[in-house]
Amino acid sequence: MTKVKSIEELTAMRERLRAGMAVRENGNHPEELPQVRVGMGECGVAAGAKDTMREFFAKLAERGVSGVVTQTGCMGHCDAEPTVEVEMPGCEPVMYGNVTPDVVDEIIDSHICHGEPVRRLVLTESVVGRNIKS
Repeated sequence: MTKVKSIEELTAMRERLRAGMAVRENGNHPEELPQVRVGMGECGVAAGAKDTMREFFAKLAERGVSGVVTQTGCMGHCDAEPTVEVEMPGCEPVMYGNVTPDVVDEIIDSHICHGEPVRRLVLTESVVGRNIKS
């Protein structure tokens, strides 16, 4: 653990932690917010789902984007782990495959902020285009 050397560092650390807590506390009214579900079955964990989930927490907090990030069990796409389901309010969920931490920012920007799924990562093609808000 690194030592805090100034009040500015302490203040910055407090703000980062508060932002992270806001993402977790948004679970009190999930139907009103974007929901991100990360598959944490054995295959998902082995493929790096924990890192993917941490990245969603960090990036949403860093960007000040409201949302709920939770974990779920196996989503049935073991060959495409880590898998993530994103559900926007009033829309059908979209399932993504091969969601490594390096594509999390792209999903947040494209799908959560602008309502446009990242098509190259979509596993459930049948829902893409239905009830997706722009």
